[in-house]
Order: sequence, then structure tokens, then C-alpha cells
Amino acid sequence: MSATLDFAVTWDYRCPFARNFSEHVLVALQKEPGWNVRWVPFSLNQTKVEEGSPDVWDDPEMAGTRLAVEVGLAVRDAFPDAFPQLHHALFAARHDDALDIREGDVLRRVLAANSVDPDEVFAIVATGEPRETFRREHLDVVARYSVFGVPTVIVGDEAVFVRVMNRPGGDADGARATVERAIRLIHDWPELNEFKHTSLQR
Repeated sequence: MSATLDFAVTWDYRCPFARNFSEHVLVALQKEPGWNVRWVPFSLNQTKVEEGSPDVWDDPEMAGTRLAVEVGLAVRDAFPDAFPQLHHALFAARHDDALDIREGDVLRRVLAANSVDPDEVFAIVATGEPRETFRREHLDVVARYSVFGVPTVIVGDEAVFVRVMNRPGGDADGARATVERAIRLIHDWPELNEFKHTSLQR
């Protein structure tokens, strides 16, 4: 498969499967830096908002649940070179270290540990722009592709929810193969709508 892949991946730091696939992409990018990957925020909390209730982005009580993604977006858009490492670190903070990434102090420590100035990032978050970006990009993929969860991989006009059970570790070749296999299925076999093991052999 060509090294010039062009695709998008939705994420919410809460989801372990978003962590798995994102790690495959991030590790593969060490071998394939020419890939064009767009990281799209998605709010799992928004999918559970009842009709008549305020959206996640307008509900002050949900500010903590948005915060890690808003921090990620601030870094993605203002410090793009730092984003891949921070993206990986925020997933690790949530799923490996069991840290509460709803807390600003926790996020500040993760930023500092990954050579990103916490004050600069939180100043951007305070403008409200990352929150509006979060709202806009989430609603866009819902409207355009009927995205319902994470991770969803978007290739051209096709969007597919992908659940990969393994993590790549440091295996960049294996990570690349995993990502390419998923994209090949999306691109070459759009008739395959659902394929799910009834149980896992461990």
C-alpha cells in the first residue's frame, strides 16, 4: 500500500479502543511520516445527551469532561509538532496511569512532562476557541458521515468504526500493517458492513 495515506481518526480520551488505534497510527507514523492523518475530536458524552438538555459544550457541569480534548486541540492547532507525543501521553495518563484527566493540575503535569508550556496551552483553552473547534468538528463528522463513536476512521467518503484489540508497543512495522489493513478494507471492500468475533481467544 502507498505510504501517502490520507485519512482521519476520531478520538475521545475516555475510550480504550480509541487509545489502541491511535497508538497504532502514532507508532506507524514513526515509519511513515508522509501519511496525512487528521485527528478529529468526538464527544462520547454528547451521544448520551437527552433531548432538551444542553449540549456538552454548553453545559458548565460537563467542563471537566471536555477539558482533556480541549487541551489536545489547543496543542494540535497551536503546537502541531508537539501533538503526536502529547496525544499519546494523554491516552496513557487516562488508561495506563489511571489519572483523572478531568483535572487541570493533572493535565498541566502531562503537558510539562511532554515539553509543552501548560500556561500557554491553558491560555488558549481559556479563549473558548478549542471548545468551539470541538463542537464544530464533532457535529461536522456526525452530519457528514453519521459518526457515532470512536475510533472512526474516515477515508474519502467512507467512515468506519474500527475496534482493534491489541496495542502496538514499539513495533512500527506491525502498527503500519494494522493501519494499512484497516484502510484497505475501508477502501477496497465497502460492502463489508460488519465483521465481529462473537468471542475472543486469549
